[in-house]
Amino acid sequence: EFGLIPELLGRLPVLSSLCQLGEDDLVRVLTEPKNSLVRQFQKFFEMEKAELEFTEGALHEIARIAQKKNTGARGLRSVIEQAMFDIMYELPEQEAGKKYVVTPEIIQGTEQLFPKDDSAAA
Repeated sequence: EFGLIPELLGRLPVLSSLCQLGEDDLVRVLTEPKNSLVRQFQKFFEMEKAELEFTEGALHEIARIAQKKNTGARGLRSVIEQAMFDIMYELPEQEAGKKYVVTPEIIQGTEQLFPKDDSAAA
């Protein structure tokens, strides 16, 4: 009544054990696949004529939080969405051409994501 049907089970002769992904593994999941989470969020910002950048520290913080929640790679999206919830809804009304930089503090929730002010460099 439960489990895999014998016909399918007979086609799976190899047993594999899985181990928990480490922080570096989760960062690779965030950045390396063709359709990685980082690229998906950058594409979303690009559609709104904005630029999104994640610092290395932010990527590691996302991975650390997902590890603490014991959710593995499946939890990465929820960590990013939680940190960027407000800006994702406000972005369509923001001025085009702005750059947003995600830092560890934004992921931790101690700061909000605002456009990077390039006027300070001038």
